[in-house]
Amino acid sequence: MENDDIQRRKFVVGLGNPGRKYAQTRHNIGFRVLEVLRQRWNSGEGKEAFEGLFWDVRPSRPAEGSARACLLAPMKYMNCSGRPTAAMLKFYKAAPGDLLVVSDDLALPLGQLRIRPDGSAGGHNGLEDVLRVLNTDDVPRLRVGIGFCPGVMDPKDYVLGKFRPDEEQDIGVAIQFAADAVEDWVFGTGDLTKIMEKYNRKL
Repeated sequence: MENDDIQRRKFVVGLGNPGRKYAQTRHNIGFRVLEVLRQRWNSGEGKEAFEGLFWDVRPSRPAEGSARACLLAPMKYMNCSGRPTAAMLKFYKAAPGDLLVVSDDLALPLGQLRIRPDGSAGGHNGLEDVLRVLNTDDVPRLRVGIGFCPGVMDPKDYVLGKFRPDEEQDIGVAIQFAADAVEDWVFGTGDLTKIMEKYNRKL
């Protein structure tokens, strides 16, 4: 494996919970964004690696040529996402700044995107575990708003519930936009400023 290939790689981890029980739930937005990217990039079924499902792909854009990206969907429960993520970065000798973590966020309106280069986990257990295991807050992240939890409902029940039929169209559009943002990051220089300006707009 050539050193320049390693340097060109970007790493995208989509957070979610494994198993049919959790498919399509609010907490599994990260998995759904990866699914869109896999379809766009014709990356196939992937393989089992780093305690998750893993894809090493070479996406291309007509005006920008090809890039190198590794996608990982950890097959551990949400609050154990850090170890698979760290294992992947260690294998490729990559830095946390080469990583983009995609997750849901119940502090954002439904469909709102929020991209940041660093910061706290904001109460998200999966992101918190990633930051803890990597021992840094300097990890780029893309959050997709899943709407605010009703005051009478336990937040755990809310994030593990499925979207209402009237919400599904809006979240579907947001997932496509999130995939666009990931692609812009993969084909970019690593500077998130322009991507943040483009996608962190109010609905």
